[in-house]
Amino acid sequence: MLEKEFYISTLITSELNGSLDPAGNDELQNWKNSSSEHLEFYDRLIAKEYFLQEFQNFNQIETDHIWQLTRSGLKDSLNVKTTDASVRRIKIWPRIAALAATAAALVVCIYFFSGNRHANLSQIDYAKRYPYVKPGKSGSTITLSSGKVIRLSDHQKGLVIGSSRLAYTDGSVVTADGASNLKDETLTATTTKGQTYIFTLPDGTKVWLNADSKISFAQFFKHKTRKVFLEGEAYFEVAKDKLHPFIVANKNQQIEVLGTHFNVNSYKDEPGIATTLLEGSVKIKVGNGQKIIRPGEQALNRLGIISVRKTDLASVLDWKNGDFYLNHVEFKTAMRKIARWYNMEVIYDASVPDNMELGGWVSRNNQLSTVLKSIESAVSVTFRVEGRKIFVMR
Repeated sequence: MLEKEFYISTLITSELNGSLDPAGNDELQNWKNSSSEHLEFYDRLIAKEYFLQEFQNFNQIETDHIWQLTRSGLKDSLNVKTTDASVRRIKIWPRIAALAATAAALVVCIYFFSGNRHANLSQIDYAKRYPYVKPGKSGSTITLSSGKVIRLSDHQKGLVIGSSRLAYTDGSVVTADGASNLKDETLTATTTKGQTYIFTLPDGTKVWLNADSKISFAQFFKHKTRKVFLEGEAYFEVAKDKLHPFIVANKNQQIEVLGTHFNVNSYKDEPGIATTLLEGSVKIKVGNGQKIIRPGEQALNRLGIISVRKTDLASVLDWKNGDFYLNHVEFKTAMRKIARWYNMEVIYDASVPDNMELGGWVSRNNQLSTVLKSIESAVSVTFRVEGRKIFVMR
């Protein structure tokens, strides 16, 4: 069993070093898929990138001696219960270069994960500062005119609204309480914090709904306009129909298009409503005034005053593409994005300035700790996570 564990650790290390061959990759995938505990352990180890600091110099130690110590001390297998209070999160240091030594270190890491309560982990408080917080996922609800709520599958990514039914993008019909057969309904799609979903509207328009957002629309667009009401953020790919303009409305403005691709960010905690155009043209109406923007431009509506500027499309569409794009993004703007996706509240110490900017990007598929650690390495702040709160200190 120990030799098997050591072999698995060499596969993990090879993957980290970028040297894992196809056969080894198949074996590693089979091991991960053989039990939920294996997969959970792997996700924690790789995504969180933790490892004990004293292992950073393992490449300077005689490998066979480490392995002998490991063989004599290791009692449990890789089958780790991540809900056990003894689980520790450990950092993998990139500068560990020797494959065999690193593999041995991984096995020792497994020993700590397997419940050795006498291990000295006082050198790090990382696990305490960053408890395990999963990223958001696919999920949404649909509310009918009657008030009936249909919870959509989180194993699906999208829903198609047809003339008489709701169906997922793979063709399977939504059958919750027989609600798949619709008549003339007004539908409201809602995502909570930590959810996102894709909707195909009756006219063929596709809508990517970001976390903590809501969109309402008619099951049939029977009038001269195709009108939807948005709260939060969504990306639209509007089906072309010159005779029936598509309108995105909220309490402060209306956006009118014929067929185009654009993003609308109307969160209440943002400084204004940001409309960003990728393709076509968009007319934004506020009161008696209006602005037309072109691809690559963003209109920002602050208290009824619209300003137009060129913008970095990558930073606007990062959420749709599964990333946090943070290049030249204000720190607190980035933290609002992170809080919505991980369903967290951010609390700032008075010492944290308002004028910091970030750089780079990180995947939204990472656990929260990985994202926060990346930011810590870029700006002079420290995070502490308690429950659903992120505390930020200078």
